Amino acid sequence: MTVENIEISKSASEKINLENLIAYQEGSVVSKTIIGKKTGTVTLFAFDTGQGLSEHTAPFEALVYVVDGEAKITISGNEQILKKGEMVTLPANEPHAVKALSPYKMLLIMIKS
Repeated sequence: MTVENIEISKSASEKINLENLIAYQEGSVVSKTIIGKKTGTVTLFAFDTGQGLSEHTAPFEALVYVVDGEAKITISGNEQILKKGEMVTLPANEPHAVKALSPYKMLLIMIKS
């Protein structure tokens, strides 16, 4: 996985297009941390078709919002297909995995407090 950190302008008057903020890379998963704080993170991911995150758990609740494409999200063995504009919450300490069914972008918001 390629990881990039970016700085987002703190100006409330500037708008940002999430789809254009990160690019797909062939055969890869790319991520950009938008906000990284002790209390939580906001990370944008781009997955090439067939790429994913293997099953794992996290000690914090998270929200996945689909920015582009389609993916299979598995939470505690239950599979769901999510498409652009849809979201799902990932409960803390529950196993989950992601697999891109097409080029796929997601925004992951993790709350640590």
